[in-house]
Amino acid sequence: MRRLGLAAAWCALAGVALAQDAAMGDWQGVLKGAEGKDAPLVAQVIALGDGAYQANLLEEFDKRIPALVVLAGKEADGKVAFTGKATEGKLKGTEWAASIEGEKFTGSFKGDAAGAFEMKKVVRLSPTLGAKPPAGAVVLFDGSCLDEWQTRDGKPCPWKLLPEEKAMEVRGGGIISKKKFGDCRLHIEFRTPFMPKARGQGRGNSGVYLQGRYEVQVLDSYGLKGESNECGGIYGCGRPIVNMCAPPLQWQTYDITFTAPRFDAEGKKVKNATITVIHNGVLVQDKTEVPAPTAANWGGDPKEPGGLHLQDHGNPVQYRNIWIVETKGEM
Repeated sequence: MRRLGLAAAWCALAGVALAQDAAMGDWQGVLKGAEGKDAPLVAQVIALGDGAYQANLLEEFDKRIPALVVLAGKEADGKVAFTGKATEGKLKGTEWAASIEGEKFTGSFKGDAAGAFEMKKVVRLSPTLGAKPPAGAVVLFDGSCLDEWQTRDGKPCPWKLLPEEKAMEVRGGGIISKKKFGDCRLHIEFRTPFMPKARGQGRGNSGVYLQGRYEVQVLDSYGLKGESNECGGIYGCGRPIVNMCAPPLQWQTYDITFTAPRFDAEGKKVKNATITVIHNGVLVQDKTEVPAPTAANWGGDPKEPGGLHLQDHGNPVQYRNIWIVETKGEM
């Protein structure tokens, strides 16, 4: 599970631009029922642009469970006011009213059940954020230069180097590592941009392609269902076990174990590629079989090693701290 901490204490490390949208992100607190019994309550607040918000209220983070209620919010007079009605679960039919004002998210509900809640903002960080490459690892990017990367046709990497962040930002087309890999373990950190008015595949889209062929999607899908074309998904092949996407502007981690497909002496495939993904410290893909290269792959002979491709999908996604350990079939 990811570590918890107050937003103000963690904002520099997490990369959260709190001044850009203080309401957006994770909240945690207590739900008080009419009988005085307290229960944990958390929320994901999604910025939708033009002062509009969505708040998913849940019993806990990091589980694929239905929301207790989904609230619609609107900013006015220095606060965000929310309303909504629970449509399923044990609080089905209850009417909710809430607000975010300053550092508190408070509200109440009524109907067949009644109660109130109070939450505070939290920033939950990946336990592998800033992980250092072990001995023998191939460092593909440490923030100092772009020398390990090139375009598809072998030209120098056109991405923007951000020395203060020790990061690089997508621009000018996709890139691929000069070094090629077979079986491996990859650590990579990424940050999706703040694009509140964008939706779906247009909101913080990029992708991490093992061997240039098998994509683990990068997308601002914070608070969404968690599908195969969303963050943590293997594109078109496997949805994540749980949606672990952090809010935009916060640094996230993928720790990926990749096993290349196997072929017999005649070149016939005898075993599919498999991908295991730990997203922000939580297992979201568990040796998921990938029967064929995913959409928009860069091709090449699947029997041969391939470079690590990072996709340009037109959004200024950032990457940092990229390294690979070659495993040669070791799991």
